[in-house]
Amino acid sequence: MVLGVDQSPAMIAIARHRITNGAAVVADALRLPVAGHAVDRVLTGHFYGHLPAPERRAFLAEARRAASELVVIDSAARPGVMPEQWQERVLNDGSRHQVYKRYFAPGQLAAELSGEPLFDGAWFTAAKVSW
Repeated sequence: MVLGVDQSPAMIAIARHRITNGAAVVADALRLPVAGHAVDRVLTGHFYGHLPAPERRAFLAEARRAASELVVIDSAARPGVMPEQWQERVLNDGSRHQVYKRYFAPGQLAAELSGEPLFDGAWFTAAKVSW
């Protein structure tokens, strides 16, 4: 089973069209709407690096409950960019929001997950952990 979790109705519609053997839902990633070990893999893209420590712990526990494997893709550390910061984001409607953001040095994400590195590039990094 493939479970895609997103907050954007447009992205959910695209995922539903592309996923032939699974489900795409709007859900809370800290409380996935599946039974224990119901999915083979949880994959996140540019999500984990926005989680403060308590939410990271909750997400990792929830991913472990739901799946036997987790793949995380997130932003790589770059020269001149603070590795941990709060950023202001301005949306198309003009609203402003503060978001927490982390950038990962090579190997850092894999070490944090107690997993293995999949890719360490100039713009993003990826790691996998199997339970």
